[in-house]
Amino acid sequence: MYHFWEMLSDPNMQWIFLGCTLLGLSSGVIGCFSYLRKQSLMGDTLAHAALPGICIAFMLSGVKSIGLFLIGAGAAGLIATLGIGMITRRTKLKQDAAMGIVLSGFFGLGIVLLTIIQHGNYGNQAGLDKFLFGQAAAMIGSDVITMSIVCGLLITVCTLLFKEFKLISFDPGFARGIGYPVAFLEQVMMVLVVVAVVAGIQAVGVVLVAALLITPAVSARYWTDRLGLMVVISGLFGAVSGGVGTWFSASVSNLPTGPVTVLAATLLFGISVLFGPRRGLIAKRLLRRQVKQRYQRDSELANQPGVKKEAAL
Repeated sequence: MYHFWEMLSDPNMQWIFLGCTLLGLSSGVIGCFSYLRKQSLMGDTLAHAALPGICIAFMLSGVKSIGLFLIGAGAAGLIATLGIGMITRRTKLKQDAAMGIVLSGFFGLGIVLLTIIQHGNYGNQAGLDKFLFGQAAAMIGSDVITMSIVCGLLITVCTLLFKEFKLISFDPGFARGIGYPVAFLEQVMMVLVVVAVVAGIQAVGVVLVAALLITPAVSARYWTDRLGLMVVISGLFGAVSGGVGTWFSASVSNLPTGPVTVLAATLLFGISVLFGPRRGLIAKRLLRRQVKQRYQRDSELANQPGVKKEAAL
């Protein structure tokens, strides 16, 4: 396996490492709010909905440009968001059913368009199917710069609107009562999720990008009860997952970066479930043991003759 610093001596690996780390950081930050608002499936829905947007952008332009793909995928994600809202408002279906319908419909359309492109007279189509599972190794400097700008924008907006996002995540009714534009803030948050999903498609693909949104956030929840600290820990877990995924995939030949990054995030989740200071399985077991020992000790003291006599007096 390559030494970490040896890997970073390669200019191409530097770009990939930076891109995946920033992607994990920003996804972890925005994923906290999606998780707290019980919209974990939304990231998966928007990721699958982005595929037809990518295909249409390629069919119209004829070039593989991450900037154009971002625009196409972002537009498809926004249309999917509007579709989910329309279904939930005009039918009796709940949001999870609406997201399942939109996810399957858009992803099916994306596969059809991808097949048309692969069997059509479109030039420079090689590698377009890599967006299904990601191809971080194909990132170049301009792609990473675009991702860095997008990730910086996500973190900046979340920082500036942290108080508002916190309030609508826990009590949207109270936020509406004190005059906050809840509907607008929810749309802003949804746009940020779309942007985060689109930014991560090239690295981990439409199938796995939702894992970078939710897994670090869920892992961070095991370590703290404070939202601010949870956002920081989630971003850190996402960044570590991206860095470890890049390093490990570079050390083993023919190992894809995206799936390894998701596995790294899942490993951190497993560690959090076991060793979380308050909600972890080991912490709960230790707490039960302490309570049991304290109860037994109090019972033994209560059964001593001298203690009973003093209590009677």
